[in-house]
Amino acid sequence: MFQFLKQRSQGRGAWLLMALTALALEATALYFQHVKQLQPCVMCIYERVALWGVFAAAVLGAMAPKTPLRWLAALLWVYSAWQGLRLAWDHTMMQLYPSPFNTCDFFVNFPSWLPLNHWLPAVFEATGDCSMRQWEFLTLDMPQWLIGIFAAYLVVGVLVLVSQVVRVRDRNRF
Repeated sequence: MFQFLKQRSQGRGAWLLMALTALALEATALYFQHVKQLQPCVMCIYERVALWGVFAAAVLGAMAPKTPLRWLAALLWVYSAWQGLRLAWDHTMMQLYPSPFNTCDFFVNFPSWLPLNHWLPAVFEATGDCSMRQWEFLTLDMPQWLIGIFAAYLVVGVLVLVSQVVRVRDRNRF
């Protein structure tokens, strides 16, 4: 399995597939926001940023998959997936157990050198309430689905990262 993952990580196809899945999820979020008129909250925006991190890792890995740059891409992938999972978990807890002591901020808080909400307000401006459940599918709402999505990204990312240290056996040797 590790040999398979290492070989796949040294080609562009797997990285581009990951980029496509992250881009599809981002497009879905924008569809819900702009077509279905759901209001994204601060946690939703932060979860989007984590997903953009997964996308950036995929693009980085696809640019030079046979170089050590794929290590950096895998590390960014695992970090973004971990942060996304943590954010989705916290968001789910806010929705399942609403409390005046467990709330999110009123406004997104990006660093001054990266004010995404000012550069792209249609994508990164929060207008909703974190504790409000606006949509559900198969009894799960969006943050609960994101727990599964980020967990899958994280598990595969860790496996790919571990596979980078595994030596690939030469199949021609006995």
